[in-house]
Amino acid sequence: MLQELTIRNFAIIESLNLSFQEGMTVLTGETGAGKSIIIDALGLLVGGRGSVDFIRHGEEKLEIQGLFTINPQNKGCLEALESNGIDASDHMVVLERTLFQSGKNTCRINGKLATTGVLREIGSRLIDIHSQHEHQELMNDEFHLQLLDRFAWKEIAPTLSQYEAKYAEYKEMKAKWHNWTKNEQELAQRLDMLRFQQDEITNADLRLGEEEALMEQKHVLANFEKINENLQNAYTALQGEERGLEFVSEAMRYVGAASDILPEFKTLSESVASSFYLLEESAMQIRQELDKLEFQPDELDTIESRLNELNQLKRKYGKTVEAIIHYNEEIDQEILELSDRETHLGQLEKELDNAKQDLQKLAEKLTTIRQKAAKQLEKQIKNELNQLYMEKAIFQVNFATPASEFTENGIDKVAFYMSTNPGEPLKPLSRIASGGELSRMMLALKTIFSRHQGITSIIFDEVDTGVSGRVAQAIAEKIYAVAVGSQVLCISHLPQVAAMADHHFYISKTTTANRTMTSVTALSGDEKVEEISRMIAGIEVTDVTKQHATEMLTQATKIKSEKQT
Repeated sequence: MLQELTIRNFAIIESLNLSFQEGMTVLTGETGAGKSIIIDALGLLVGGRGSVDFIRHGEEKLEIQGLFTINPQNKGCLEALESNGIDASDHMVVLERTLFQSGKNTCRINGKLATTGVLREIGSRLIDIHSQHEHQELMNDEFHLQLLDRFAWKEIAPTLSQYEAKYAEYKEMKAKWHNWTKNEQELAQRLDMLRFQQDEITNADLRLGEEEALMEQKHVLANFEKINENLQNAYTALQGEERGLEFVSEAMRYVGAASDILPEFKTLSESVASSFYLLEESAMQIRQELDKLEFQPDELDTIESRLNELNQLKRKYGKTVEAIIHYNEEIDQEILELSDRETHLGQLEKELDNAKQDLQKLAEKLTTIRQKAAKQLEKQIKNELNQLYMEKAIFQVNFATPASEFTENGIDKVAFYMSTNPGEPLKPLSRIASGGELSRMMLALKTIFSRHQGITSIIFDEVDTGVSGRVAQAIAEKIYAVAVGSQVLCISHLPQVAAMADHHFYISKTTTANRTMTSVTALSGDEKVEEISRMIAGIEVTDVTKQHATEMLTQATKIKSEKQT
C-alpha cells in the first residue's frame, strides 16, 4: 500500500507531499490542474520511461519518493526484493527516483542504488496503473494466457512448474540433437580438433598440486643467494669466530655454579641450560640445511619452462590445472560419442521422443486446467458485467492450440473475446470501439484479477470516461468493491465516483509571479459537498446541486455500509 508520496519539480508541481490511507481515494479538480501529473509521477517512480521534459522549468532536477507497506501475502514483491539484495524484513519499502537535466537518472530502493529495471521489477509488484488509453496487460492479447494462469494459479502452478522443468530439459535435448545432425564435415572437423586438444593435454601429463610445488621451488631458487647468505651468517654467529654458543655455555656454567650455592637459582639455571641446548641443536640444523643447499641454474630454467607450458594450457583450456583436467574428461566423453555417432544419435532420438511425449501430456494437462478455469472466468466476468449494466454482453476465452510447437507456457494461445450487443460477433478486446464499454470491461476484469495479482495499490486514471447515469453509479460501486481488497487511487470527473470514495483530494493550480503551481487539499464535510456539487453542475454551484451532492453522499454511505455487512 502506498502510504506517502513526495514530488518535487515535476511539471507544474513545485513541491507536494501526500499521505494516503487504505480504501478508495479519489482525486478531482478542473482539467489541467495536475491530477494526471500525479499519476505520471507515480508511473515514473515505479520504473516508467523518464524524460527531461518532466523537470519543472528552471530547475536542475526532479525528485519523487514513495513509501510503501508490503502485504505479507505479496510473495512476488518480497522475493524480488530479496533476490536483489534489498532488506524489507519490516515489510516497508521506499522507492526514490531523481532525474537530472543532463539526462542522468538515479534510482534507490530502501536507500540502495538500483537500476531502472530493478525499480520497474519491484514497482510493478506494488502498483498497477490503469488509464483510459493504457490498459496494460488486460487489453493485450499477448498477456491473456498469463492472466488466465494467474486467475487459476493455485490449480495450475504445480503442473506448470513440472512442465517448465520438462520443457527446459526438452529444449536442451533438442539443441543437442540439432548439433548431432549438422553437416558431416563440421562433425569431422570437430572430432579432429577435440583429438588435437586431447593429445596436447594428455602429453602435458598434468598433476594436481604440481603448479603450486613448482612455484615454491622457483621462489627458493630465485632467492638462493639471500637464503644461503642469511643461513651462513646465522651459523657463523653461533659457531664461528663470534663464539655465540661458547658465550651461552659460559653463562650456563656460571648460573649453574650460582644455583649450587643458592638453590633458588635452579629454575634460572635450567632455563639457561635449555636455551643453550636449543641453540646448539639449531646450529646443527642450520649446518645441515647449508649442506643441502645446491644451486643449479638449469633447474630454474626447467621450472620456468614447465610453468610457461601450464600457463599456455590455462589460457586455452581453463583457469586452473584442475579445470583443464576436467575439460579433458569432457573431451574424452565427446570424442567417444562422436566416434560412435550413429549409436549415440539413435539413443538421443529415443530420449527426445520420450521427453516430447512427457511434455505433450503435461501440456494437455495444462490445457485442461486452463479450459476449466476459462469457464469459471467467463462466468465471473458475466456476473461483473451484469452489475455494470452490460447484461447482453458475452465474454469468451478463446483457445488456439498450434499443432506442433511447444512454448515455455505450454501449447495454448489464449485471447479474450467479447460481444457487447446481441447479434454482434465476438471480437478481441482490443477491437472494442466504445470507450464506455471498454471502461466497464476493463473494470470487470480488474475487479476479478485484483483478487489474484497480489498488488495492493491500484490506480485508475479516468477509466470512467464515456459513461453517465446509472452506469456511472455502477462503476463507482465497482471501484469501491476493488478498494475493499486493495488500496485504490482514482482520478475521476464523475460525482458518483467521488461520492463513493473514502478519502477525497482536490487538485488545483494557481499562478504566482508568472509561475503555475499545483496544490492538493484533503476534503471533508462541507468541502466534499461543495466539490461534488461543482462536478454535478459545472461552474455554477446552487443549493439544488448541493442538496443533490448531499443525497449522493448519503446514498454512498448507505451502499458502503451494506457492502461491509
